[in-house]
Amino acid sequence: MARWDLSGAVDFAVLEAMTGGDDAISEEVLTLFVQQAGLWSPMLDVRHEGWRDAAHTVRGAAAGIGAGALAEACAVAEAADKAEAPPLLDRVRDALDVALADVAAWRHELMLRGLRG
Repeated sequence: MARWDLSGAVDFAVLEAMTGGDDAISEEVLTLFVQQAGLWSPMLDVRHEGWRDAAHTVRGAAAGIGAGALAEACAVAEAADKAEAPPLLDRVRDALDVALADVAAWRHELMLRGLRG
């Protein structure tokens, strides 16, 4: 994957503004995002007691890297009643998958930049 694989789910200008354009810091932040996604995504289910906390945590992580649609989906799910939440959490998981694909493409681009020196 590379930059041309991006869907637009993540506005990497947000990340670059936060990291001052430092590729090493960007890579570190994206690595943390991927790790957090792995930890919290199994909890994005109303059968899990912490589903609201998971949506809240993913929301903050998404906003930090510029994944606006994911952050918004999390905000909507987090505010919903438990009975209304299942389809909203489906949207969160779908948005997370798309954001993670963009992150993978961006990280690949960072790796290629590093190889080019």
